[in-house]
Amino acid sequence: MSVPAFTDVGLPTQPAVVFLHGVGGGRHGWAPQQAHVARLGWRSLAWDMPGYGDSAMVTPYDFAHLAQALWQMLDAAHIHQAVLVGHSMGAMVALQAWTQKPERITGLLLAASSPAFGNADGDFQKQFLAQRLAPLEAGKTMGDIADKLIPTMAVPGGDPANLIPASLKSAHQSMSAVPPDTYRAALHALVQFEQRAALPTITVPVLCLAAEHDRTAPPAVMERMAQKIPGARYACLAGAGHLLHYEQPEAFNAELEKFLKDMQP
Repeated sequence: MSVPAFTDVGLPTQPAVVFLHGVGGGRHGWAPQQAHVARLGWRSLAWDMPGYGDSAMVTPYDFAHLAQALWQMLDAAHIHQAVLVGHSMGAMVALQAWTQKPERITGLLLAASSPAFGNADGDFQKQFLAQRLAPLEAGKTMGDIADKLIPTMAVPGGDPANLIPASLKSAHQSMSAVPPDTYRAALHALVQFEQRAALPTITVPVLCLAAEHDRTAPPAVMERMAQKIPGARYACLAGAGHLLHYEQPEAFNAELEKFLKDMQP
């Protein structure tokens, strides 16, 4: 297994902050957050999840192997412990990582995510896969998919022509660059995710960060997740959708900063 590609920002510190993107993301989407935590004195890494950007695929493409790739990256960067900041599928990777090596995790910020997707053979999951993969089956490009999907994931009430606002250009670029085979593999992994049993075992500080208008991971889902994690804090960003760190980078950074400061003795 080759080491995933990553962007390393800030002076060497232990622990470091590690940013994990979602299905349509990439390491460059975390640039505003990496710059912010560097100003706070933290080192940070943002990865290209296996199969994304400059990172090789893993086989099989499942959460266990994605988490193993995370440890391999941290070892290569000589990071012994980390605060994991995950968005959507990235937060699921963070939860999976907790089940493997909890002693290497000092905090978890889980944004716009869920502890489970449900039964991979369920009707909802089959419908989700069919809906998300239909454009590829019809010969559309990832750029075409980003054109349609990005506006639906952001806060409603945007441009009536469904144009991509400036705040989401980075998200659009990231999704457009995802290899179709990686997109397929990530979606198939996503519908098999199940870590609800891990929630009560978490013993590090946790922030479950929701977005007011998120239809993919609704605030009520995230609030219930926070209630099942001992001592976890729940917060919700007003005026944001599922792509909250793109849509509201300043508000996201403020919550991240508070979380990091609250963790420090």
